[in-house]
Amino acid sequence: MGIEVNNESGYEVDEAEFAALAKFVMDEMHLHPRTELSILFVEVEPMTELHVAWMDEPGPTDVLSFPMDELRPGRVDDPAPEGLLGDVVLCPEVAARQAATSGHSTTEELLLLTTHGILHLLGYDHAEPEEEREMFALQRKLLLTFLAGR
Repeated sequence: MGIEVNNESGYEVDEAEFAALAKFVMDEMHLHPRTELSILFVEVEPMTELHVAWMDEPGPTDVLSFPMDELRPGRVDDPAPEGLLGDVVLCPEVAARQAATSGHSTTEELLLLTTHGILHLLGYDHAEPEEEREMFALQRKLLLTFLAGR
């Protein structure tokens, strides 16, 4: 897997941990071993600009996903084709506020958001209640399994 993690946020993150999480999620979703993904941590201002430009919504958000080759999950016996999965952009400052409200660490929030962003790249959504149940259950399972293996 080609996983690139860049931190332009000024917030301290363990880039290796986020790369390991992404590899775990991509393996669990049966993506081709040469699938590429980019994870980028940014400050509030660039996230606000992205949020306005791409979602037409004001202010910063926690995570945005930008799919490239519209890959979908594969199966054990039939992995997804090789390609560019896309970009996950995270804003640690927004995540820190959410983490404080939720009662867990900023790192835990960012790991959750990274998993969430990757699932969006794979076509999962949460616009409808049934979609939300499916996506959030998978997100929870993937993240808890990853954390249990650390």
